Amino acid sequence: MILEVKNLTYSYRNHKVLNKVSFDVKDSQLLCILGPNGAGKSTMFKCILQLLKDYNGEILLDNKNLKNYKIQELSRKVAYIPQSHNPVFSYSVTEMVLMGTTSQISPMSKPSKEQIKIVEESLDKIGISYLKDRNFINLSGGERQLVLIARALAQRAKILVMDEPTSDLDYGNQIRVLNTVKQLTKEGYIIIQSTHNPDQAFLYADKVLALYNHKVLDFGTPKYIINSGLIKKLYNVDVELNSLYDDKIRICIPKSVII
Repeated sequence: MILEVKNLTYSYRNHKVLNKVSFDVKDSQLLCILGPNGAGKSTMFKCILQLLKDYNGEILLDNKNLKNYKIQELSRKVAYIPQSHNPVFSYSVTEMVLMGTTSQISPMSKPSKEQIKIVEESLDKIGISYLKDRNFINLSGGERQLVLIARALAQRAKILVMDEPTSDLDYGNQIRVLNTVKQLTKEGYIIIQSTHNPDQAFLYADKVLALYNHKVLDFGTPKYIINSGLIKKLYNVDVELNSLYDDKIRICIPKSVII
């Protein structure tokens, strides 16, 4: 499976929010989107999810234009995982994940044994079966994020779009979520996630798309494109890049703390 974005352009009130954005991502790849607030990341996600359709350019999945997919068909291909979720009603974890199967059942009908099996498999894949009877609103931020990932898996989608999945999490939960996401790529999933943390891109991403001023500033592998110049351009901060473990890992250190 391959997702290709070609010359994606979107305008709002004569203002270009995306300007000829192009990239591709394949099976078993994690793509990190870097860029300052307002660069167009959220708008690009909405276009991929077909929440916005009045864009120019093409978004292709295995050479088929996403505009040609029916809603139910697309939901089995692409799933969205938000930063956080605060439900109005008190749902159990099982009920939350079951929502991911709604495209597979008729309205007002009870979940079938097959849907229940899908929920159990999704929880097991993420390693949170022990949470199945817990109330979602009583979970920690990291646990909630893992439940939302399980819900996306229950859609049977193979492309997961994640909007800053670790932004509100403590360090331990950030690592747990990112390790889970990386494991999914090893099982063939395509992950597209935004982040403001270049260190996460170094540690987990196969590809990086840098968005700046609504355009692609650079696109490629983390080691190839992430440098002090790119970080300065994106975030207006001076950093030094340090390599560790024979350059298997690189970290960004603000110059302000070492001068």
